[in-house]
Amino acid sequence: MSEILREIGMIARALDSISNIEFKEHDLAKGQYLYVVRICENPGIIQEKLAEMIKVDRTTAARSIKNLEMNGFIEKKEDQHNKKIRKLFPTEKGKNVYPFIKRENDYSNSVALEGFSESEEDAIFDLLQRVRKNIEKDWEFVKKGNKRNY
Repeated sequence: MSEILREIGMIARALDSISNIEFKEHDLAKGQYLYVVRICENPGIIQEKLAEMIKVDRTTAARSIKNLEMNGFIEKKEDQHNKKIRKLFPTEKGKNVYPFIKRENDYSNSVALEGFSESEEDAIFDLLQRVRKNIEKDWEFVKKGNKRNY
């Protein structure tokens, strides 16, 4: 059973590596495509919520967001009601690269799930969601500076 997380890790690293190579031609640095997708799908999202969604710490998110903003993929806008809140929106450049990222994701999904029935796909999705929810509890716990007991 301990091999399950290794398999998930290998799949994630392989797909991330493929994406990073393919998105380089669109001037997206390592992992930045994740941010572009989430911002395009959730225009007006705040940085903290985005970091939580991608499962990275605030510093990592801030660095990537700054780079994406400098490279013209996203922009920050002040909230109309609270000037301290800066919302993230895709620029035209970000909106233009989104369909390419989406096509790559759809293609990777079809390759990964080749030969699986619809019910098997549903089962994998449900099981992986349960795994993620279990892990999220520890992620939140450790993120707050706590230590897990092994």
